[in-house]
Amino acid sequence: MSKLAHTVSFAVGADTTRTPVVLLHGSHGHESDLMPLARELAPGATRLGIRGTVDMGEGYAFFHRLPDRRVDETDIAARVPVLADCLETACTNYKLTQRPLAIGFSNGAIMAAAMLLSRPGRLAGAILFRPLSPFIHEPGCRLDSTPVLIVDGAQDARRSPGDGQKLAEQLSAVGGLVSHHMLPVGHLVTAEDVEIGREWLRLFEH
Repeated sequence: MSKLAHTVSFAVGADTTRTPVVLLHGSHGHESDLMPLARELAPGATRLGIRGTVDMGEGYAFFHRLPDRRVDETDIAARVPVLADCLETACTNYKLTQRPLAIGFSNGAIMAAAMLLSRPGRLAGAILFRPLSPFIHEPGCRLDSTPVLIVDGAQDARRSPGDGQKLAEQLSAVGGLVSHHMLPVGHLVTAEDVEIGREWLRLFEH
């Protein structure tokens, strides 16, 4: 996979009937970070972990932020096509015939949202833990009833109140089928997140 812009970690699943999942880690993360979470959420599913290309010293991110911590929209918009091409190439190389479901956390969840909004055909759906909106204005694509789960933490010090709701409304406005949950937790993914994700996936796959 050396020709890919992103490093990819692949784990074949025991249940080939399940939708494959693509995993997008948080800031300072690596491509294998969400593998355990994916096993909890979707046991038996084939997993593609993708590493961000922004070197943060002790790990990676999928895009840059501005000095005031806002998303650098120009940067993320430029990186979405590279990630989309990487995902398409990986699916071809690993002979995955189904479009994958994205599972993203924090920085990776924002990147997954950016892909939904600008390259929606690459994903079958998405589970977004602790996201916020990547764009002030939508790029103009339609989601065509793509299912999306957003899970926020009411005590998340890294997010402002309403971040997840704003993204949910943005995705719904362009045709997404959005389920939005707010939990009394912080930034990290908890057992409550996993329970909600499992139930949503059960409905998604049936």
